[in-house]
Amino acid sequence: MSDARAAPDLGHGQAKNLALATLAFAVSFWAWNMIAPLGVRYTEDLGLSSGQKSLLVATPVLVGSLGRILSGALTDRFGGRLMFTVLLLATAPFVLLVALAGNRDSFGLLLLFGFFLGIGGTTFAVGIPFVNAWYQADRRGFATGVFGAGMGGTALSAFFTPRFVDWFGYGVTHLIVAAALVVVAFLVWTTMQDSPAWVPNTNPVVPKLAAAMRLAVTWQMSFLYAVAFGGFVAFSTYLPTYLKDVYDFDLTQAGTRTAGFALAAVVARPIGGVLSDRLGSRPVAAVAFGGAAVLAVVVSLQPEPEVPAGLSFVALAAFLGLGTGAVFAWVAEMAPKERVGSVAGIVGAAGGLGGFFPPLVMGATYDEADHSYTVGLLLLCATAVVAMVYTLFGVRRRTPAT
Repeated sequence: MSDARAAPDLGHGQAKNLALATLAFAVSFWAWNMIAPLGVRYTEDLGLSSGQKSLLVATPVLVGSLGRILSGALTDRFGGRLMFTVLLLATAPFVLLVALAGNRDSFGLLLLFGFFLGIGGTTFAVGIPFVNAWYQADRRGFATGVFGAGMGGTALSAFFTPRFVDWFGYGVTHLIVAAALVVVAFLVWTTMQDSPAWVPNTNPVVPKLAAAMRLAVTWQMSFLYAVAFGGFVAFSTYLPTYLKDVYDFDLTQAGTRTAGFALAAVVARPIGGVLSDRLGSRPVAAVAFGGAAVLAVVVSLQPEPEVPAGLSFVALAAFLGLGTGAVFAWVAEMAPKERVGSVAGIVGAAGGLGGFFPPLVMGATYDEADHSYTVGLLLLCATAVVAMVYTLFGVRRRTPAT
């Protein structure tokens, strides 16, 4: 079905389904990020080394990244309504199992269940093709940007998870999040609808993924998204540890500031999508990467709290959020319509993997004597500069997808 024929039907249900997809994404991302806000607690209770705590907060990112490849391809076949429901329900038990592992003070079980907790991070690759099918080409930057704001689930987790533990207790906090996943899954199943413009792609998954991997746009956007979204994920998961090590904030103080960081990126992401619709994705992405490079250097200088440091981190988050919105607006523009889910899955996986390695690098390069992460931040600066240059000169033009 062409966009032109589907257009009269798309107006009815657009806002509702975009809102539902964003809600499902936000709740699943809260669950995906359950371990990081409590990283300081786990470190103290289990006596973890710098490398162990980095691995603990990074592990859920791994399956949440690689799983997007499969979830995106399956969304092309089964639709967003079914996939959102299944993934939300599949995440809930592992939230409870993480609580069990934490109560037993078992680092091994935390790693194991944290790995599967990453299922919650795969919903990103479901939502992109889902909302993409609900909007015309000239509004997809807006749609994917608004949906992408659901990554604010990490902000909710950073702000509320430590407080819930203080208010209700460790086990009850995990029970609340698991219950929220089940409730939202029920809401999605009963009220969400796949776009009338969506047509199931019943081709076998492996050849479909192979076809997506042969597209230049897949690898071009994968690199850029690995830098933009990977930078956001890395900071949103590791920032509580960073703030404890560098500024000696406690769990709640670090969580509050991490929530502010995530919120800035969340607000900036739809702005990046809208600006990309109007100005083009290339200039918006280039500005985002350039700004991130500069702010990485500023943060590496360890500005004083609260205002200089706070403003620096918020500005860094805003540039990273702007970049994520611009890159996925570019995906919607350049990817063939019938392969958006597969391409989005691969690109989303690259973004998640981009967030898996930096915490490990930060932990490995941490200067305990000076309480400094300078080396890791300068590596971020260098990577962002490379991404900016590639954005301006490396991405080849393609005819926009229809």
